[in-house]
Amino acid sequence: MAREKQHSQKSVFGEIVDWTLAPLLILWPISMAIQYFFAYSIADGAYDRELRDSVFAVSKQLSYVAGHLVVNDAAAAAVILRAEDDDLTFFQVRDERNAVAGGDAVLPLVDFTPEMEPHKVYFRDDHIPGVEVRVAYLFAQVPGMSGAALVQVAETVRKRSRLASEIIGDVLAAQFLIVPVALLFVWLGLTRGIEPLNDLTAAIRGRKPGDLAPIDEADAPEEARPLIGAFNELLARLEASLRAQQRFVADAAHQMRTPLAGLKMQAEIAMRQRDPVNLQHAMRQIVASANRTSHLINQLLALARADSDSPPALRPLDLDALARDVTRDWVLRAREKDIDLGFEGAEQAAWVEGSPALLRELVVNLLDNAIRYTPAGGRVTVRVAAGGGVLLEVEDTGIGIADADRELVFERFYRVLGTDTEGSGLGLPIVRGIAHLHGATVALLPNPRVRGTVARVVFPRGEDASQRLRPAA
Repeated sequence: MAREKQHSQKSVFGEIVDWTLAPLLILWPISMAIQYFFAYSIADGAYDRELRDSVFAVSKQLSYVAGHLVVNDAAAAAVILRAEDDDLTFFQVRDERNAVAGGDAVLPLVDFTPEMEPHKVYFRDDHIPGVEVRVAYLFAQVPGMSGAALVQVAETVRKRSRLASEIIGDVLAAQFLIVPVALLFVWLGLTRGIEPLNDLTAAIRGRKPGDLAPIDEADAPEEARPLIGAFNELLARLEASLRAQQRFVADAAHQMRTPLAGLKMQAEIAMRQRDPVNLQHAMRQIVASANRTSHLINQLLALARADSDSPPALRPLDLDALARDVTRDWVLRAREKDIDLGFEGAEQAAWVEGSPALLRELVVNLLDNAIRYTPAGGRVTVRVAAGGGVLLEVEDTGIGIADADRELVFERFYRVLGTDTEGSGLGLPIVRGIAHLHGATVALLPNPRVRGTVARVVFPRGEDASQRLRPAA
């Protein structure tokens, strides 16, 4: 046995919190890396200015004496440069022949390139044995010296790292305070934001079972209004469906009362008969009453199907073949009334999208009406034609319908006055309801040749039918 698919329940509140926290957890480390970069840049900027001042100070101590580059008071310069407690400081002076004229020989040599400018300070990160250093250097022009003297001052980076760490620490302290407060406000904001949904839930749960009134959208948040509108549409459809059911039950109860009372009366009369002839007559009356009751029940059920607000299951079918088949079934009934029943088929395929059961019911009701209201010796013709749409006509030579009654006869249980023919008044309402479900139109026209009526139903052709379907009125 296949296991049923489990659907995890989703919370709007949880989804918003997740989508709020997830980016924060992703962006926070990235933000810290960026902040550390900027903090180190700040520390570099501050200490690079000190290194630049130191390089300038050393370069001012240079002189060229007797063909040699000399660092005036080199010992004092070394003491000043090494005055830091946290970092080690180195300096170096090289002459035009790259010979070390003073300071620490461990600093690597830098070549003077054409793009470099004299007396401009340059910076680089470098290493001396076992130590990472930041180096500031320049090429000084010394009076009497043909080339440029290289002056370098380097220091280890401990104080720079410490300053960057202090900046990051201060930022982190602020963030560790701000982020929880921000999350608290997000939580409170979301809780307040979904409160109208909780109020809506409580209002719906507090309704009485039969209360289908629409929900007021006035106090609802803008984001919830589409949901409330859709829910109100559902309530409206449900109310219409319930009204249709109530109307069907009321109509059925009203219409069944009379035939059942007549059937009961006929049965009571039959029970009192002793004469076989009278008993046979009473039994025939009972059968006739039962047939009328059965016909009424079938029409009520057909009306209920036509009143459905759910589109029927449709498939392509040939209306010509369906109408021909139904007409063939009614030949004996027409002969019993001495009516000439004919069929005129379409010259080409009359394909429509339709429900075979409902369309058969439509043709049956049109034929029943035509034969019922056509006197003996008359004619009834079923006609199907295909063109831009598919046309179904049932033409009779019956009593006809007055202009004033042509719309009224589509109302349920309406009967034209002055006719002595039995009927339920449901046939044409059923026809219109079924046609409506198929996107078709129905009209009653006077017979252009003789007295009588032409019932005309026009269907959209083929695949166009499904696009024009709409719920029954």
